[in-house]
Amino acid sequence: MKRMTLLGKIARTEFVRSAMQDKANLSELKQRPTARTCIGISLMGFSYIIGWPAIVALGFVSVQVQEPWLVAIGGPLLYGLSHLVFALGMVLAGTQYTRPFLRWAARRAVEKWGNAGLQETPVHTRDEKR
Repeated sequence: MKRMTLLGKIARTEFVRSAMQDKANLSELKQRPTARTCIGISLMGFSYIIGWPAIVALGFVSVQVQEPWLVAIGGPLLYGLSHLVFALGMVLAGTQYTRPFLRWAARRAVEKWGNAGLQETPVHTRDEKR
């Protein structure tokens, strides 16, 4: 009895086979980014500003006005908001760049390690000596 390695199974998926057949490359990334992509990247950058730096500033204000509940409630809310803003940025910017990059990476991985993954390896039973 034989089994296929994990890379062999991945290499047989439609996504990887089409990337191999189309000789996927990064040429799609050379075009000028759209306004949607620029907005998405900007939102991802802005999410870092409203993450920890904004929480630290809120903590400072909370100490100055002697209202600990300000940071106790506002801190997690700001942190959650930063995640939502980052996710929105990913949705806006990610579709144009993510798919071509993943197709290229899949093609390169199978080209580099594919021969080992496409070979079937024998499965030994308990009774057989290795």
